[in-house]
Amino acid sequence: MNTVPLDAVDVALAALLVLVLANAIASLVLGLRVHRQPLWAAARMTVQLLLVGLVLRFVFEAASPAFTLVMVALMVAAAAREVAVRSTPRLHGAGNLRIGAIVVSLSIMATVMLALLTAIRPQPWYEPRYAVSLMGIVLNSASLGLDSFFGGVRAGRPAIEAQLALGASIHQALAELVRGSIRCGMIPIVNQMTAAGVITLPGTMTGQLLAGMDPLEAVKYQILLLDSQAFTAS
Repeated sequence: MNTVPLDAVDVALAALLVLVLANAIASLVLGLRVHRQPLWAAARMTVQLLLVGLVLRFVFEAASPAFTLVMVALMVAAAAREVAVRSTPRLHGAGNLRIGAIVVSLSIMATVMLALLTAIRPQPWYEPRYAVSLMGIVLNSASLGLDSFFGGVRAGRPAIEAQLALGASIHQALAELVRGSIRCGMIPIVNQMTAAGVITLPGTMTGQLLAGMDPLEAVKYQILLLDSQAFTAS
């Protein structure tokens, strides 16, 4: 693959063009008062991604199942915490965190293991370059539905309690809320799948093309990832 390497000057120039010329100037001219947020978000993104890049370089070079498992566990924990913190309604006894951890763990692990053992089949199967990358891509799909579910529980509490008082089971009382949460999680990925290849080139495919991968191989990986995200969302 003929990859064009980027140095610090290239990255800094891209950040300057986006932040100063596009966001900051537009904010000042139009009086949007949002020029500080992009600066802070870009600085935070840069630090986070550089740290993750250093960690992933070490994990990839080590190719150890223990390091891969630790990395996956940290990603799941971070995703569960993000869902719990982002949701305004707070369930008793750290319920947001417990439910988030269980759902994210089960859905993500099922999706990633299915992709690793049936479609990609790397050698060894725990190859961190594939396992960790898949985890990072499908994590967001699970969190959207959970966020909607937590909000729906608080908003629909009177209706849920009324159904329980009338003898409905917990599954019956939460059935409509669960269906709505699943729809909320699936709509973004369905829209992305519908537009892929016609309106937009998905980010993963674009990154692989920039890295020098054959277009058809990049398309195959993108199809696999979009299908995996849809499975995780549901």
